Amino acid sequence: MPDHNTDELFLLQALDFARQGIGLTSPNPCVGAVIVDAKGSIVGTGSHSYDGLKHAEILALDQAREKARGATLYINLEPCSHQGRTAPCTDGVIAAGISRVVACMEDPNPLVSGQGFAKLRSAGIDVSSGILEEQAKALNESFTKYIRHHIPLVTLKAAMTLDGKIAPPPNQAPNPVARVSGTHVPWITGESARAHVQELRHQNDAILVGVGTVIADDPLLTDRSGRPRRRPLLRVILDSRLRLPLDSRVAKTAQDDVLILCSFAEEKKKKQLLKLGIRVQQLPTAKSDDHPQIAAVLHYLGQLEITSLLIEGGATVNWAALSAGVIDKVVLYYAPRILAGTASVPFAAGAGFNSINDAPCVKSMRLHQFDEDFAVEGYLKDPYGD
Repeated sequence: MPDHNTDELFLLQALDFARQGIGLTSPNPCVGAVIVDAKGSIVGTGSHSYDGLKHAEILALDQAREKARGATLYINLEPCSHQGRTAPCTDGVIAAGISRVVACMEDPNPLVSGQGFAKLRSAGIDVSSGILEEQAKALNESFTKYIRHHIPLVTLKAAMTLDGKIAPPPNQAPNPVARVSGTHVPWITGESARAHVQELRHQNDAILVGVGTVIADDPLLTDRSGRPRRRPLLRVILDSRLRLPLDSRVAKTAQDDVLILCSFAEEKKKKQLLKLGIRVQQLPTAKSDDHPQIAAVLHYLGQLEITSLLIEGGATVNWAALSAGVIDKVVLYYAPRILAGTASVPFAAGAGFNSINDAPCVKSMRLHQFDEDFAVEGYLKDPYGD
């Protein structure tokens, strides 16, 4: 008889192998596989990467060879049953003689969505799923949003004081102040929280800010986690009238990994940006102003196979995203400071919501501690919902 604790133990290992694919699999999901023989010994493992082409279960089967016959396959995601860049993984599992498949969850891809399990069962393989499902869902939530809606999962990140201020009044420098490449950059949170932000960037395909943030702070907007990734973090800048300074650090470090989304593309400035290796795309404008429509931004990024977007904008961009209702998830960092005053920059500057009932509700909240700082992580929308 199958043992729940044993299944959970091997699925935890499969999830660990799947996490090795973070930054390496997009636009595919992160998948890890572990094959265990009748004696309880691991005879094959696999972790998918997009450039490696082969899926995790096929890599594990290649390693196990004849030892796969009669063994159990542990995997975090239902094996695919359709022809894509590779042949259906279910065919390989069946041909190898696997007797049992234990998966965390069904594949959210409409092309699979239970059909892989059904095909395995019809071949006489014992199939079970649902153990550690929440962990598995969290790991592939961006893939789920993208494969079902063709737009990226959107995470809004901000660092602020306890009273919700992301910066002191303009032209005033707070303490502590970090000097970066000759530019004063105010850091609200400490090193531990900022290191976590780099991990967050690593988990995303793209990062988005408004041009005002670039002008004010001159950030690099790069993934400095030190972890490998298949393609560079796409640095997206909302810049209605191409105001990006040509001597900004983003412009000077562009290597076809900077995308400006504008409303009006003045030809001379556009040519200067293109010469620096910066892509420029004109999009429809919002009704209320001349900024690109947030919905149009997401659809365009979806066309580029961007499955996850991290917004690190200022107050204006934050409000634009919130009011447009496009935010799936928030990660809000708080430092134990109080700026106060009406001139300090709020987290989101705009008309605001008319009532508490209109305000988005953060659900499934988790708290993270970073020395004196903390972060609130939660969802405004369910990535697995319709």
